[in-house]
Amino acid sequence: MALELGMITFDSTDPGPLATWWAEQTAGTVEQENDGWFYVVTLPNSPYKLAFQKVDDPTPGKNRIHLDLTSENLDGEVGRLTAGGATEVAQREMGGFRWVTLADPDGNQFCVSGPHS
Repeated sequence: MALELGMITFDSTDPGPLATWWAEQTAGTVEQENDGWFYVVTLPNSPYKLAFQKVDDPTPGKNRIHLDLTSENLDGEVGRLTAGGATEVAQREMGGFRWVTLADPDGNQFCVSGPHS
């Protein structure tokens, strides 16, 4: 028996706008809205889904699990994301590999990397 990834779930005090934001950023679709407390976003060309659940008090501090996203146009994608409401946290490079850490409108951090040089 083995586990399979069902979805990646974010806690939020206001999950609807956050689900919509992530759907817009990933060209996804808000597939389910369950009475304002649980939303599911389907991602194009991916078997994985993002979920957003209402909580009274999200876990404080840096999130322990985060999304690692990729783009052929790292700088352009970071510009698009920050224009859409993300906040840049840090730019990093290691051995010709670049990535940028961002935070979504709720402060959840995620990374976007570009092609290896």
